[in-house]
Amino acid sequence: MNRLATRFTGLEFENPFVLASAPPTESKRKILKAFESGWGGVVTKTIGLHPVENVAGPRTIFQRASDVKPYVSRNKRADTVSHSSWNWELISDQPLDQWLPDLADIKTAYPTRILIGSIMAGAGNAEEMRNWQKLAKAVVDAGCDALELNLSCPHMDRKDMGANIANDEVIIRDILAAVIDAVDVPVWVKLTPSTSSLVDAAGAAYEAGAASISLCNTFPSLPLMDPETLKFEVEVDGLVTSGGLGGLAILHQALQRVCDISKAYPDKAISGIGGIRGFREAFNFIVNGAGNLQVCTAAMEEKGSGGVGVKLIKELTEDLDDYMTRKGHASIEEFRGIARERIVEHAQVRRKSDAYNGGYAAATHAAE
Repeated sequence: MNRLATRFTGLEFENPFVLASAPPTESKRKILKAFESGWGGVVTKTIGLHPVENVAGPRTIFQRASDVKPYVSRNKRADTVSHSSWNWELISDQPLDQWLPDLADIKTAYPTRILIGSIMAGAGNAEEMRNWQKLAKAVVDAGCDALELNLSCPHMDRKDMGANIANDEVIIRDILAAVIDAVDVPVWVKLTPSTSSLVDAAGAAYEAGAASISLCNTFPSLPLMDPETLKFEVEVDGLVTSGGLGGLAILHQALQRVCDISKAYPDKAISGIGGIRGFREAFNFIVNGAGNLQVCTAAMEEKGSGGVGVKLIKELTEDLDDYMTRKGHASIEEFRGIARERIVEHAQVRRKSDAYNGGYAAATHAAE
């Protein structure tokens, strides 16, 4: 019996662990290696139709901290541990026509693994809706089992793409309507975590037909400036712009957002992302409602794996299987969401005194 087998958005995964849309999934070579290593699914690096050219310098850095020098820095120092990743990388610069035969080859080589095509187009006019449809049809015809709509990239040049449009419920509905009209596969929507209206945006996506919400993508952020050199830790010609923070540094914020959506829509699917390095982080996403787990930074950081987490997926599956065996669980569904009911409003947590009035002044006398 395979305890790790999961049914998510109608698809059968050999295990719930998926490589997220990012550099680990940017090419056929890497995706094939990921499936060979044991990942249950892969979300391709986001495929688009518009021209893409990345910055003229490093696109990703990994930041570390230690108790000896407890500052966060990309500088390599002894006895440091991973803190986060930071990137300002754009979507795939590989054209659609090159991706399509690659996707077909991948699916032929691993027909039982789940291949999710991440796609992105613009918004605001009929031509861009047709672009969403063109991308969707093309990658599904090439073999993708599902789609993930990228409405979350925090550093797109165009203002009608990525996180720039993820707060607009009308746009979310329009894009989903166009895509769902074009293909008959599960459609996941990757939303930005950086909004106070995330739950409403998720609700709009679910109502419009989204099979799952994927979150969290990286958080908009800035790299650090060195106090001695006055240089940013990553820059081009002395300049920098907003990028995305990922890895362990966003774990707790990601869990909050997954829980918020799961509590609001307990019967809906969520693919959890953000800071998974091992079983404990994965477990916490599951108990907060996620039925699928995406990983990026930890796979990229693994030495000697080509950036696809060869050792990591072995560790994740073995540790999850060991836990489920010890606890007698037949599937992750038996403990998915168990944390939700114990996460309450602040006022519901017991205080030291029963007389506490929730931050309001107690009435001193009755009105005369």
